[in-house]
Amino acid sequence: MNAERRSAGLTKKEIQVDDHKIVYLEGGKGQKLLMIHGFGGNKDNWTRFAKYLTGEYHVVIPDLAGFGESSQIPKESYDAETQMKRIDRFTEALKLKKFHLAGNSMGGMFAAMYGATYPQKVITVALLAPGGVGSPNPSEVAILIKSGKNPLLTGSPEDFDQLLKLCFVKPPSMPSRFKKVLAADAVAHSDFNKKIWGDMKWNQTKETPSSIENFLAPYLPQIQAPVLIIWGDSDKILDVGGVSVLEKNLKNYKTVIMKDTGHIPMLEHPRETASHYVGYLKGKN
Repeated sequence: MNAERRSAGLTKKEIQVDDHKIVYLEGGKGQKLLMIHGFGGNKDNWTRFAKYLTGEYHVVIPDLAGFGESSQIPKESYDAETQMKRIDRFTEALKLKKFHLAGNSMGGMFAAMYGATYPQKVITVALLAPGGVGSPNPSEVAILIKSGKNPLLTGSPEDFDQLLKLCFVKPPSMPSRFKKVLAADAVAHSDFNKKIWGDMKWNQTKETPSSIENFLAPYLPQIQAPVLIIWGDSDKILDVGGVSVLEKNLKNYKTVIMKDTGHIPMLEHPRETASHYVGYLKGKN
């Protein structure tokens, strides 16, 4: 992991933001670019992708509060609105006044919320299979969750294996020893992830108290910045049909559907995903 960070020109740092220690990766020079990971993920979901960005952009990638190496505080709430405000406090602590914003899955939901709430700070928004959108066609994971089984809450190495198969068409190659370490880390975070999942659902609308579907409906029309939508055509976590929901509600967008790609395109196909993203950013400069 350290070798990949060095290769990407990223350095691990930490900063205190209110009650939380936030650990983050930073590197590169140029326009600022903030990346937000998804539920159960961490900053290194973006490391391989960032390798293709730090030559031209100043990249900042935090572990969200409650995830990765950042603080986990049981008495605190990790609902969507509170997490979005923590992201803003993080940008204030680092004096990030105007930046490009990218988010995947839950991080994509936060990115959309942030773009709508703080339009003066955001140059562009990239939504990589964002949560909170819903889809005309329920995903494999959505069906499992509605049946009472949540594969996103890994409680064993076997659960982690199953999650990898759901997240990717072809999981990134890694030595078996590395996989064991990552599985152990996922299991170690399991209890707190359950708390965060509960907090997230608690803050949903009255119409859908136990679902994150359609959570972004009031936010999407308020986004002023140009939006890049990237979604894998084989996403089993959040169905690619969510693209049509985004397109109906956004003012200024471009859509890229990636073939043979699952839920975390920047990790499964980092070079290709970065090519789409950098091309979009350059077209907006």
